[in-house]
Amino acid sequence: MVKNWLLALLAAVLLSGCGYNDFQRLDEQTKSAWSEVLNQYQRRADLVPNIVATVKGEAAFEQETLTKVVEARAKATSIQVTPETLNNPEAFQKFQAVQGELSGALSRLMAVSERYPSLRANQAFGDLRVQLEGTENRITVARNRYIQAVQAYNVLARSFPSNLTAMAFSYAPKPSFTVQNEAAISAPPTVDFNKK
Repeated sequence: MVKNWLLALLAAVLLSGCGYNDFQRLDEQTKSAWSEVLNQYQRRADLVPNIVATVKGEAAFEQETLTKVVEARAKATSIQVTPETLNNPEAFQKFQAVQGELSGALSRLMAVSERYPSLRANQAFGDLRVQLEGTENRITVARNRYIQAVQAYNVLARSFPSNLTAMAFSYAPKPSFTVQNEAAISAPPTVDFNKK
């Protein structure tokens, strides 16, 4: 009886000192942060049909731009995301790529819409544009929170002695968001005031 009690006490001390509980807490934080990212991506995907319908009312609007937005939304919403996606770098990268395509297509749509005064004057389009901008900001905040949660988890997974617990229980580091065109955006922009 005493021996079993001592073994249970020893196991509890060893597990609490090895970071096991920290892995559980940080894993739940990453899942929660990821759920918020997905929530904001869904919010954006739900706005797209309304934006497309409003823009279609503009007779001369470029159909190719609208088609690319619709196709990007279809790709973005077709990927099934599960909690395992967080632990699968390839699936995570694929999801990130299609969301990037949708962001790019929406950016082009907003840029092209500037050429249409009647569309800019449309109150419904203006309201949708404000909602989209707010959603993009929410996505940025949610992604930053996810990145911070993953960073805390990965530091624990790689630090000694908790890395021993990570190896024993197969807690691999989690993938974080990356920038698709890192080389292109790290180059300083060229500014030439002499061009006319």
